[in-house]
Amino acid sequence: MNDNQAFFDHINEGYKTKGDFITMGAAMLNGETITNAHVKVPLKTLNRHGLIAGATGTGKTKTLQVIAENLSEKGIPVLLMDIKGDLSGIAAASPGHPKIDERHEKIGIPFEAKDFPVEILSLSEQEGVRLRATVSEFGPVLLSRILDVTETQAGIISIIFKYCDDNKLPLLDLKDLKKVLQFATQEGKKELEKDYGRISTASTGSILRKIVELEQQGADLFFGERSFDVQDLCRIDENGRGVINIIRLTDIQDKPKLFSTFMLSLLAEIYGTFPEQGDSGRPELVIFLDEAHLIFKQASNALMDQIESIVKLIRSKGVGLYFVTQNPTDVPDGVLGQLGLKVQHALRAFTAKDRKAIKLTAENYPISEYYDTKEILTSLGIGEALISALDEKGRPTPLAATMLRAPMSRMDILTPDELKNLLNKSKLSSKYNEKIDEESAYELLNEKIEKAQAEEAKAVAKKEREKLKKSSSSYRSRSRRTSTTEKAVIKVLTSATFIRGALGVLNKLLK
Repeated sequence: MNDNQAFFDHINEGYKTKGDFITMGAAMLNGETITNAHVKVPLKTLNRHGLIAGATGTGKTKTLQVIAENLSEKGIPVLLMDIKGDLSGIAAASPGHPKIDERHEKIGIPFEAKDFPVEILSLSEQEGVRLRATVSEFGPVLLSRILDVTETQAGIISIIFKYCDDNKLPLLDLKDLKKVLQFATQEGKKELEKDYGRISTASTGSILRKIVELEQQGADLFFGERSFDVQDLCRIDENGRGVINIIRLTDIQDKPKLFSTFMLSLLAEIYGTFPEQGDSGRPELVIFLDEAHLIFKQASNALMDQIESIVKLIRSKGVGLYFVTQNPTDVPDGVLGQLGLKVQHALRAFTAKDRKAIKLTAENYPISEYYDTKEILTSLGIGEALISALDEKGRPTPLAATMLRAPMSRMDILTPDELKNLLNKSKLSSKYNEKIDEESAYELLNEKIEKAQAEEAKAVAKKEREKLKKSSSSYRSRSRRTSTTEKAVIKVLTSATFIRGALGVLNKLLK
């Protein structure tokens, strides 16, 4: 038996599966593609998360596209974070190319050009179905971790949420939260101290500054109504294909806190609302996080703990998370250890730091008698990758340097007219693109403050009237006393005048 045949048997035995699967491509040995030595990933293990890594220009985005297309074909919905803006072409069929035909002939898979059902979503002012969530849906714990507040400040945020729950004050957007924080140390200080304890003005001031920082990254566009229902990510089209949801994020690359905020809220909502799946044999939803280092950039320890917890738990809901980044070292060890499928494109060794990273990357893959992993990591071509997956029993498959199949959809973006037509056909835009500003904590507290001020002004006016009335009464009493005295004096004076007059007449008579 020659080496190629032994390798062929090694791959086909290692990637053998009884259930449904997606085919990534064909294994390679010594730079030669072994036709029909197919590298397969069982559907039932795709909720065990994954990694697509490699240097810029080595084909990571096309690998993401291939996996998303094949999942859609199997009726599995997909969510893609489009940081670079180059994924919209999935909605259009590939124009084909002789090199694609040549590649697929080597792999042993026929090529078929197809378009796929796509929904464009937006987190910012870009066109697409608007994604929003309310502050209440975040809850005090997640919000505290995103804001990276102290333990004392986190306690105050919990009190604020409790006060709002107790008093039926909906926290929908950030202006609601800011208003309640201001109210807690100003007009409502006595009320909150009585029932919830003293709240420090310095602490609320610090929390407000962190909220303003979040607003400056565009979070005020994200928080609010109408809240996005994550079940709308799990739609199937009329042909039984899973809808590929693409979130356009090209304008928030420099806003990692907003990206982390959105991603965490989304995963928390999915975990909180999706039912436990059990062993169904296929995922309910697969999420690809392109430029994954943005999630972990500037993340606090508390936030990292939250991310790791969700990654560990969310697979029980049938959700797979796939991190796309340049280097596996961009992903924390606690997350990296949870990833079942690893697709490693070429790495470049320009510096000592690069060589160290390659050595660390090689240690994350199974030992293979057919490959020197460190060497092959630097010699892979575009559209080639090292793959290690999990078989149906959860065991690592053999390491396979793989010639990857080409995307069936366009490997380019949609034209402006094509994008406009796609947006016009959206079945979700009418549901989510109307901004709603319902009466919430901001309006209710303003109304409460105005009412209290009106009552206070009324009480002051009443007091002033009573004071004026009392003063007037005293004046009238003094006036009455003065009138009586005057009358007595007049009477006396009148009597005296009469006497003087009478005496005068008498004197005249006597004379």
